[in-house]
Amino acid sequence: MEKSLNGVRNLMFDLGGVIIDLDRQRCVDALTALGDTHADELLGVYAQQGEFMKLEEGKISEADFYNYMRRRIGRPISDQEITDAINEFLIGIPVERLHLLRKLKQNFRTILLSNTNSIMFDTKIADCFAQEGLSASHYFDDIFLSYLLKASKPNAEIFEKVIAQAHIIPEETLFFDDSQKNLETAATLGFKTHLVTTTHDILTFFNSNR
Repeated sequence: MEKSLNGVRNLMFDLGGVIIDLDRQRCVDALTALGDTHADELLGVYAQQGEFMKLEEGKISEADFYNYMRRRIGRPISDQEITDAINEFLIGIPVERLHLLRKLKQNFRTILLSNTNSIMFDTKIADCFAQEGLSASHYFDDIFLSYLLKASKPNAEIFEKVIAQAHIIPEETLFFDDSQKNLETAATLGFKTHLVTTTHDILTFFNSNR
């Protein structure tokens, strides 16, 4: 685990579990309430499964996903009901983390790398970043999202795309993620890595590196 900022020029952050707090069980419960009797199988802890994963890798459209969920549940629920249910995965972003990101952006190149989908990113995630009247682009120099890159963590392909498109040197980049598997892939490509946990978040890390 990287504990120092020596030689670091770029800071790369995962979104869920690092910037935004999550509650998987809330999402399972919301989907179950809609009638999805196997919601627990659809939602992974660090990566989604099945059609949800296809949505996050940009392999199916929002309309395809909504229709899949209606078939899965077996009744004519609305797009909004499905959106609201999957957004229950997201608790929110503590404003202190937003303050930290703005400060870090003054001294480092800040990068977001997330497995996510257009439904959640354009609704609840956008709302979370709007707390200070800003958008995600105000907190990061570069934003890389799985559904746009057509690849997802922990596959090396997504990291290789980020390296190529952002023109960064992995050895000068510290990557924060809450999944050890994602960090292991990044480390094989030369990234410095740091595991984020519920008791040691990014605020704890940067407060100890003042």
